[in-house]
Amino acid sequence: MISILIPTFNHSVVELVTNIHKQCVDSKIQFEILIYDDCSTNQKIKKSNEILTDLPMVSYKCLESNMGRSFVRNRLSEKAKYKWLLFMDADVSPKSNLFIKKYLDNIKINSEVIYGGVEYDKKKPNNDTVLRWKYGKKRESKSKIKRKKNCYLNLLTCNFLIKKNLMLDHPFNEKISKNSNEDSLFSYNLKYNNIKVKHIDNPVLHIVLDSAYIFLKKSLEYAESSLFFVENELMDKDYMKITKFYYKIKKMKLVPLFSIFFLLLRPLIRRQFNSKNPSLLLFDLYRISFICHKKNHQCLFSQ
Repeated sequence: MISILIPTFNHSVVELVTNIHKQCVDSKIQFEILIYDDCSTNQKIKKSNEILTDLPMVSYKCLESNMGRSFVRNRLSEKAKYKWLLFMDADVSPKSNLFIKKYLDNIKINSEVIYGGVEYDKKKPNNDTVLRWKYGKKRESKSKIKRKKNCYLNLLTCNFLIKKNLMLDHPFNEKISKNSNEDSLFSYNLKYNNIKVKHIDNPVLHIVLDSAYIFLKKSLEYAESSLFFVENELMDKDYMKITKFYYKIKKMKLVPLFSIFFLLLRPLIRRQFNSKNPSLLLFDLYRISFICHKKNHQCLFSQ
């Protein structure tokens, strides 16, 4: 009935899979759990994950080279044998012991995609990960009522259920960079093709947080790739706030000014992101000024 698909890279998924496996057994449903390791470099973690093959209906495969999230998710979709696919990231944990049951209870005849949401620990973490925690709490952790207001952009691929035939018809884009913002491009394609997204309150907890440095690096890569999507007609410029704002800045001929802002405040802002109370407003300004600097730099060299 359901295939649970977990891509992983340098993450132990033993606790997650054990939990999900028990819930599926308790629900007395047909299921399988497929885990694809995208060529992890941590041998200890890889070894620990291999013990999961002792569980019935669980398959663990390690790829020979790092292929990226889009590739792994698409291969998992093709390998799955059941009608419904439940995608879960390796760094999450179901908040409820009825997590699987809640998804099953919400499958209706006209269901296409169902998203349960994500939450973060209420306790503030150490300074090094506060930026990621604060961003998640303020921007990603939303009730189903709030998510419905922008049902596509609020879909995160860490925890969603989709029909297999739809997933095969609308796969993740493998032509883009491995470090791209493939989640937003995927949700945009769902919107473009009028595929219904149902939001429910069935969250996972995001339990592994990136350091401020790693999160900032990823965020800048995602910002740059989002602009790339628009420039290559893969996404409408108004779909994401950052691209919508960039084109307003461009229209007002303020890109060079924001580029200077990036250069002047870069050292100060980076220190601020490691503080006890990092500013999300500065975080947003840093990202938009970064892509302005990149585009302005390109323009100067192309003249």
